[in-house]
Amino acid sequence: MNWIILVVAGLFEVGFTTCLKLSNNFTNWKWSVGFFVSITLSFILLNKASQTLPMGTAYAVWTGIGATGTVLVGIFLFNEPSDWWRIFFIFTLIASILGLRIVSG
Repeated sequence: MNWIILVVAGLFEVGFTTCLKLSNNFTNWKWSVGFFVSITLSFILLNKASQTLPMGTAYAVWTGIGATGTVLVGIFLFNEPSDWWRIFFIFTLIASILGLRIVSG
């Protein structure tokens, strides 16, 4: 169950980075509220998951999900580059997250 909580925490990390970009330097209050709600939930869920999972693994998976998701949001919603090397390293990051899940039980 804590792995599911950790994945949801990582998805909220994607949410807060996306809201941060859309908040326009915190001048758009709707996206700013979304940022603060997402970051709060992300940290609460990370804290909950790390109570039973190894701290280093939980943090690495949380940041990996956040980084991967944020790059994908950037590519699909904000027309950021999607060259071969970026895609290669996204897949490397995903493989690393899965590897940590496999070896951490």
